[in-house]
Amino acid sequence: MNIKDLLDKYINDNLTHEKFLKQKISFRECACSSYINSDSEYQEELNVEDYITKNKVDNKFQKLLFKYIDERELKDSEVYNKVNIDRRLFSKIRSDENYHPSKETVILLGFALKLNEDELLSLLESASYSLPKNNIFDLIIRFCFINEIYNINDVNELLFEHKCKILNQ
Repeated sequence: MNIKDLLDKYINDNLTHEKFLKQKISFRECACSSYINSDSEYQEELNVEDYITKNKVDNKFQKLLFKYIDERELKDSEVYNKVNIDRRLFSKIRSDENYHPSKETVILLGFALKLNEDELLSLLESASYSLPKNNIFDLIIRFCFINEIYNINDVNELLFEHKCKILNQ
């Protein structure tokens, strides 16, 4: 079975349909019912600033990215040149701990570092992204990492064949 047939099978086996994602109670109804209760624990959460301060997690993307680069003993230039990421963008990622990259940039960095699926998912999560199984683009990206397809031209060919947006080069 060739890689394209494997990809088609993977998509058919893993594509999640929206009917499984719908809830009986909407998020709004659920969230509002929590705040209607007059108990002090709920009243305390009504202050948005306090809630954010208590629950905000530090930006782990930058730390995790450079941990992966160091583990692979790569130079920054090897990483950003491999997937044609602009040197200035990479410099911003390195120097600004509050910089939030696009999902595509995180995926490209994953390809440059030849991450495995779990490492990619961790890197995406650290930047507040995911690869849900409810769209073809994300399934193809996941498939490529599972099958160690790291060549961007090969990845883009698979994306193009399934009428998905290709990754920048």
